[in-house]
Amino acid sequence: MKPFFKQSGEPKGEHKLIKTRIMKKVNTFGIQFVIRKHRIKDGEAPIYARITVNTDRCEISVKRRIHTDNWNNGKGMAKGKNPEINKLNSYLEQIRSQLTNHYQDLVVNKQEVTSDAIKNKFIGIDESGETLKKLIEYHNTRMDENLEWGTLKNYFTTQKYVHLFLKQKLKTEDIYLSELNFRFISDFEYFLRKHKPDDHQKPMGNNTVMKHIERLRKMINLAVRMEWIEKDPFVAHKSKFVKVERGYLDQEELTRIEDRNFNIERLQLVKDLFVFSCYTGLAYIDVMQLTHNDVKKGVDGNSWLFTERQKTSNPVRVPLLSKASEIMEKYKNHHRAKVTGTIFPVLSNQKLNSYLKEIADLCKINKNLTFHLARHTFATTVTLTNGVPIESVSKMLGHSDLRTTQIYAKVVEKKISEDMLNLQKKLNSGSDKTNMKLLKIS
Repeated sequence: MKPFFKQSGEPKGEHKLIKTRIMKKVNTFGIQFVIRKHRIKDGEAPIYARITVNTDRCEISVKRRIHTDNWNNGKGMAKGKNPEINKLNSYLEQIRSQLTNHYQDLVVNKQEVTSDAIKNKFIGIDESGETLKKLIEYHNTRMDENLEWGTLKNYFTTQKYVHLFLKQKLKTEDIYLSELNFRFISDFEYFLRKHKPDDHQKPMGNNTVMKHIERLRKMINLAVRMEWIEKDPFVAHKSKFVKVERGYLDQEELTRIEDRNFNIERLQLVKDLFVFSCYTGLAYIDVMQLTHNDVKKGVDGNSWLFTERQKTSNPVRVPLLSKASEIMEKYKNHHRAKVTGTIFPVLSNQKLNSYLKEIADLCKINKNLTFHLARHTFATTVTLTNGVPIESVSKMLGHSDLRTTQIYAKVVEKKISEDMLNLQKKLNSGSDKTNMKLLKIS
């Protein structure tokens, strides 16, 4: 073993090298208590412990506040002699002692000594020590009863990508919530954009990435409300969704599907379900859960659908158009529908959308035919294009905000064209009548 200091006969250069190695093992460590003056409330400011290791520095809340007049900035402690001040200073010294012990543990165990490492050990021992993985698991377990499976499964997908990001990019299994910051979010977003799936799936589009970020944000908001994390890392982050026009079938395309009959039972069922949605505006889950008890007489004495959206619990009241009634009548005695007590035989959304792709090919429709496209078609081609007021359409769709319905209204250019042509005819007609009067007078 080489001695630490130069012995006689050793070259001067080696002596210098050994001293450099020794110096690299020495850490400068300090703790100072400070107040955040920019977060003063009712004259009181929160107290933070500032941990410094070499040039590395971080701060951690000690969960105490003090009036700014009672704080000694120079000494980093409360000033005064009353029992409350003494109690606070004693508490701060306990915090200092704990942080010092964590520093010494890192040194003794030959672990990397950083201000964040000390902070994390402190959080893990003195507080809950909640981690990102624990938060996500807590959220997904807690939300199990509040969210529909279709929504909850999206959170599981986001969970999968968070785990993948931690493992592949951060080379860790988990991190403390206190380590989350703006950079973590930015790096995660970049990871999602550049991620290349192993299977046949396409890389994520912008809005898909933003949906994952949005779900992560909701989970972090839960941590903020639970006081597991003090600072929201999303404060400076802005989600940037790209506006996408809602697809729908025009009248010619809808007629093409309506007029097509299929010998294959599954395709005929899917076609009927799709057309039914085109004339009622109901989403997939709401069609599948529809029972005969949901059909009642409306204010006009005709048959209406009285139900509520599974997604939002908003009430839905839709007068039944004849085409929708005919499809319901067709499946009145279907054996599979009788088993489930529903109006229609139950079919999974995945299978239904898969069969719709076949129908699109057979009907030569060059659009991404999904069941939700039927809801869009109801809003545009069936109602708005035919002059139904947007307020009525909004109610039938079960929207809680008219602005949501206006997304559909913006794409109905055909209706706008027809309205303007009718206006032009009226203006022309008025002009002709004026000319005739002038001729009579002359």
